[in-house]
Amino acid sequence: MPHPRPSLTEIDPVWHRICDEAEIAIADEPLMGGLIHAGILHHKSLEGALAYRISMKLGSPEMSEQILREIADDAYVQSPELVAAARADLVATYDRDPACHRFMKPLLFFKGFQAVQSYRLAHWLYQRDRKDLAYFIQMRTSEMFGVDIHPAAKIGQGIMIDHAHSIVVGETAVVGDNVSMLHSVTLGGTGKEDDDRHPKIGNGVLIGAGAHVLGNIKIGNCSRIAAGSVVLEEVPPMKTVAGVPAKIVGEAGCSQPSISMDQILKTVM
Repeated sequence: MPHPRPSLTEIDPVWHRICDEAEIAIADEPLMGGLIHAGILHHKSLEGALAYRISMKLGSPEMSEQILREIADDAYVQSPELVAAARADLVATYDRDPACHRFMKPLLFFKGFQAVQSYRLAHWLYQRDRKDLAYFIQMRTSEMFGVDIHPAAKIGQGIMIDHAHSIVVGETAVVGDNVSMLHSVTLGGTGKEDDDRHPKIGNGVLIGAGAHVLGNIKIGNCSRIAAGSVVLEEVPPMKTVAGVPAKIVGEAGCSQPSISMDQILKTVM
């Protein structure tokens, strides 16, 4: 008789790594034992830990942690791609953030990672026409994490938002895979039109701190937007733009700027 195929939970190396790190963390700092057990070791899978973390962070007197936990559990059962995206986001954060030395840190401590997973839940609800609940989660995500992503926005996998303070992503924005952005980034509109009015960010783009990308414009794959720039026009692939308003100042500098995280503008004297 053939043996049953193992479930993803049984062979999930990311989750096993997180659990091993959690055991070591408790041994190093026993006072963190309750938090780490509740957040990680009491769960059988990454999706269980994610559902718990989101519910604990976003619960309020208006919407209990238990209700939010049930919503998240249901979403992860119905749509496993949500957890696949979370794994990609977690690995991206570990790979790109020099302050991230363990896989468990984004899950427990990094509001950028947690805010993106909260957005993913809100987007899942929005797609199923449960819009008021999606807006509630958007509101609580903004209140708790300082990250305001409209639940209708479309965001790919492998997203890393470093520090994640004052992030704004508008309703019709599209963000590709493997994008990195720093704090105070705005992907906004330029007026009050009720149509497709927000940026389309390609794959592998690096957006520096305080950058504002405004209007229905395309930002080409693997481009760089320098910190503090205001981008009002389309950016070709593999270019670096800087300034107010932003202009092309050179090539992207490498094939994957969102992964290298190199934000230094090199000028020729």
